[in-house]
Amino acid sequence: MDPPEHNGNGAPPEHEGNMALPEGNGNGAQPEHDGGNGATEALPPPPPVPPNITPLKVEPEPVSKKALRIPMARRGFGTRGNRAPILTNHFKVNVASVDGHFFHYSVALFYEDGRPVDGKGVGRKVLDRVRETYDTELASKEFAYDGEKSLFTVGSLPHNKLEFIVVLEDVTSSRNNVNSDSGNSSPGNESDRKRLRRPYQSKTFKVEISFAAKIPMQAIANALRGQESENSQEALRVLDIILRQHAARQGCLLVRQSFFHNDACNFADVGGGILGCRGFHSSFRTTQSGLSLNIDVSTTMIIRPGSVLEFLVANQNVRDPYSIDWAKAKRTLKNLRITTSPTNQEYKITGLSEMPCRTQQFTLKQKNNDAGVESQEKEVTVYDYFVNFRKIDLRFSADLPCINVGKPKRPTYVPIELCSLVSLQRYTKALSTFQRSSLVEKSRQKPQERMSVLSNALRINNYGAEPMLRSCGVSISSSFTQVEGRVLPTPKLKVGNGDDLFVRNGRWNFNNKKFANPCKIERWAVVNFSAPRCDIHGLIRDLKKVGEAKGVSVEDPFDVFEENQQYRRAPPLVRVEKMFEEVQSKLPGPPRFLLCLLPERKNCDIYGPWKRKCLSDFGVVTQCLAPTRVNDQYLTNLLLKINAKLGGVSSMLAGELPPTIPVVSKIPTLILGMDVSHGSPGQSDIPSIAAVVSSRQWPSICRYRAAVRTQSPKLEMMDSLYKRVSETEDDGIMRELLVDFYASSGKRKPDQIIIFRDGVSESQFNQVLNIELNQIIEACKFLDPNWSPKFVVIIAQKNHHTKFFQTNSPDNVQPGTIIDNKVCHPNNCDFYLCAHAGMIGTTRPTHYHVLLDEVVFSPDELQELVHSLSYVYQRSTTAISVVAPICYAHLAASQLGQWMKFEDASETSSSHNGTGSGVAAPPVPPMPKLNEGVRNSMFFC
Repeated sequence: MDPPEHNGNGAPPEHEGNMALPEGNGNGAQPEHDGGNGATEALPPPPPVPPNITPLKVEPEPVSKKALRIPMARRGFGTRGNRAPILTNHFKVNVASVDGHFFHYSVALFYEDGRPVDGKGVGRKVLDRVRETYDTELASKEFAYDGEKSLFTVGSLPHNKLEFIVVLEDVTSSRNNVNSDSGNSSPGNESDRKRLRRPYQSKTFKVEISFAAKIPMQAIANALRGQESENSQEALRVLDIILRQHAARQGCLLVRQSFFHNDACNFADVGGGILGCRGFHSSFRTTQSGLSLNIDVSTTMIIRPGSVLEFLVANQNVRDPYSIDWAKAKRTLKNLRITTSPTNQEYKITGLSEMPCRTQQFTLKQKNNDAGVESQEKEVTVYDYFVNFRKIDLRFSADLPCINVGKPKRPTYVPIELCSLVSLQRYTKALSTFQRSSLVEKSRQKPQERMSVLSNALRINNYGAEPMLRSCGVSISSSFTQVEGRVLPTPKLKVGNGDDLFVRNGRWNFNNKKFANPCKIERWAVVNFSAPRCDIHGLIRDLKKVGEAKGVSVEDPFDVFEENQQYRRAPPLVRVEKMFEEVQSKLPGPPRFLLCLLPERKNCDIYGPWKRKCLSDFGVVTQCLAPTRVNDQYLTNLLLKINAKLGGVSSMLAGELPPTIPVVSKIPTLILGMDVSHGSPGQSDIPSIAAVVSSRQWPSICRYRAAVRTQSPKLEMMDSLYKRVSETEDDGIMRELLVDFYASSGKRKPDQIIIFRDGVSESQFNQVLNIELNQIIEACKFLDPNWSPKFVVIIAQKNHHTKFFQTNSPDNVQPGTIIDNKVCHPNNCDFYLCAHAGMIGTTRPTHYHVLLDEVVFSPDELQELVHSLSYVYQRSTTAISVVAPICYAHLAASQLGQWMKFEDASETSSSHNGTGSGVAAPPVPPMPKLNEGVRNSMFFC
């Protein structure tokens, strides 16, 4: 049956209400200026002007709105390099017809008493029940529901506003593959069942579905021609929601566009009661070759399902349940979902009992069998109730707290050994170093294995049978898309004595080579926080020997300072202070360099305070190490970092000496790397840290320095690039970097500024172009109003799901592989680059988006510059996956972030103010300033 006419304005048909609404504003609402018959009401006359008053004419305010910048269009394609056929995990999508429309409806859910439903997860069950119960009223329409407030159909529903009543007998997790019993986890009689009533047992819901918008499918075709609009983004969102709904109906955990099945084969234990869960990402993308479905392997962290006790023992790494820290356990367990034995009823944990199971009491109501006698109340312990009333044997619970699944004022206790954690519950806290390395090791996949898994995923998901996709006329190819890649020539590197460095497969070494610009290690000392077993004098001897081979002159240290035994167990700040007192009292003058031996290699609690003391208070470059296996390779790597920190260069691009790099070597050019580092997940009040590194000593492009500031937690846009504090003073990041470039580059101002920005999504590109770039321009104008450098803005993204595979080899793609066709944006200027050699797993390319290019590079010049900047990273002897300035910015942010962990204010300073969504940025503790002695160094290396 055809739907009733809508008159083009979305108004409901007349029989729905008692009066048809007037036409006019596209959503059925009555226009404000209309009367009941659509006529415009006359305005009242203005008040009379008094005779002694002359009215002033209102002057219109001058419009000073600047034109907003948008990402630039592609100017052409690169041609350099050897061509190579490449497969990618994009699968071609055909849309049979784009003549139809998606209809968007708003969904509102209410309980029987009119309260809005605010709990997550119940929406899908309610809407599925609506579909089952009211199929005729919905004209048998399939719909895509996002789980919250939006529902989409192909073509319209019969009416613009629909209301339904549905009843759900039981609302539990669809991921818990256990059928719920009608009993309860605690009381066995009727009054007790009331006390432990299921949270959603037999609930009635009212559902309101209202027309919101009409989205032409033609918008998808427009987007493929580069004409993106709000409609095209919405249309693609509908397709993505269809995929999410498809996965939700299979009982998957949904994390944005990734889906995780409840299958133990996909779980990998990473320690601490945490599992890595392997699933799939799938999303529709507009590309140069049309619409494609991007499918990739994805991993999320989940709580280990099963016994709560076993989880807590593993999570806290203790011997047995009696060693558990229950205060910590309470925080860990809060809001997790459990099922209780023997009934398999599901609950959410609200807390723990204050007393152990054998002494925790509650009031038990019992009906007396004698007629006319009301129920009796008696106090019983939880243990006594379960063992004697319910006849359930408890082996461990007597002396352990109970799980509370009730409300704060009406607790409901269950012995802990009867509780099992439901599967697929996300773990969102930061992983430990051990867990992270375990996850990487267990989730890596070689290219061929990944291709096989992805092909299998496409087959299992069977999107061809998805009714909504079929009603859109969408079909998905099962073949990996083939693209044309190019392998760029390897940049030539120079080392000491003008020698060439032989690079093979993106790697090189310094065997029989000297550093290009070796430093001198003089006026230095060693401090030892490590155990005395380390042979420090042997370490110094070997360091001098390896240094000599690399051209680095290593003098004898002033002294070796061993930590006093009495401070070994003191807090980290005290240990650092005492060591500095010792150093200052015995050295003849301030040292130029300190080598610091730490007791642990990762996450050592001395690291942050030590770095801060050296770099902020003392102004001394320092290198930390935790020596385990010290050999020549280890010491060479150590010298690479020390050399960079002390102003040396290990290797440089051949185009730097003499300066022959296209465009960059001819005109003074500043290269910036920008990154914002946020606190770990769950740390909403830790300040974010904005770091910008800048090149110095032009025409060199391998020397950098950093400027770092704190900003509001989780704020991605930098807000301190330009910070005017008076008529003559700018305290922003950029002034500091611009002044340094001028001083270090022969008193030249940069005429070109190339910005590499990390960590922003496509939805934030316009903010980078119109907020951050404007700050940089203002900083330049503040220094010289007549100075107008040209800008290039490039975003680097690693957090995407496009992978590349060789067609004729099981190995990863070669280093230097670049792709700027087919799977790239249909209009904007972007390319994928695999600069590094993927040694383990599958190479993840970096996706570069060129948002602005006022310099007008040719595609080849820009792509080769980006490739070359992956070869100037002074800490390693390999090409790296993203340009060096971004890596340096990330290092600077994370290193100075260690300082903030030891700031007294960091835990509370901004907790009252959330994430800085207000107009004024919330107050955050300022970053301690770098000492002048190290400010211009590569201290972050």
